[in-house]
Amino acid sequence: MSTAEVSPLSPGVDDVWRLISAARADLGGSPSSDDVAAAVVRLLRSWPAADIAAFEQPFDELVAVSYRAGLWAAAYVINGGASDDGFEYFRGWLIAQGRETFERALADPDSLATHPAVVAAAAECDGLECEDVLAVVWQAYRDRTGGEELPARAFTIRYPDLDPDWEFDFDDEAEMRRRLPRLMALYDEEEDT
Repeated sequence: MSTAEVSPLSPGVDDVWRLISAARADLGGSPSSDDVAAAVVRLLRSWPAADIAAFEQPFDELVAVSYRAGLWAAAYVINGGASDDGFEYFRGWLIAQGRETFERALADPDSLATHPAVVAAAAECDGLECEDVLAVVWQAYRDRTGGEELPARAFTIRYPDLDPDWEFDFDDEAEMRRRLPRLMALYDEEEDT
């Protein structure tokens, strides 16, 4: 899909995924999440300001739907801890990976153990976060309007309640191994090398 096919009219979550896909395609290869964020901003800022503002809501829906305890536990393993902000930035990184990775991780957070960026991060003892993805609409809107802030009425965000079945201390290694065996094994291997 070319970037011209991404419609700024009445955006929804599918349109967000088309935009992320177009940005990733424009970059080629395996772009960093920061590069994806910058490419999305470049694509968005050519749109009319009202259309850019309308894109904040579906972006926020992805942030909200990914507010899940199992995914938070995965972020905790991958990043060696995950505060509220850290978990949000991890979800920014996850959105930048594209729809397939995002949906697979929502369904099975342990599936991230096979993602090439996670494997590389484990080997390098790096974390995976991208705050910039969370601000692409804000940045594009400011660029397009000469510095105006995105109108507050452009979005609402409602986080779901976290799954009470995941209410345990993420430092409980035995429980984390039971719930995220592949991720825990990946990070155990890297600690042993």
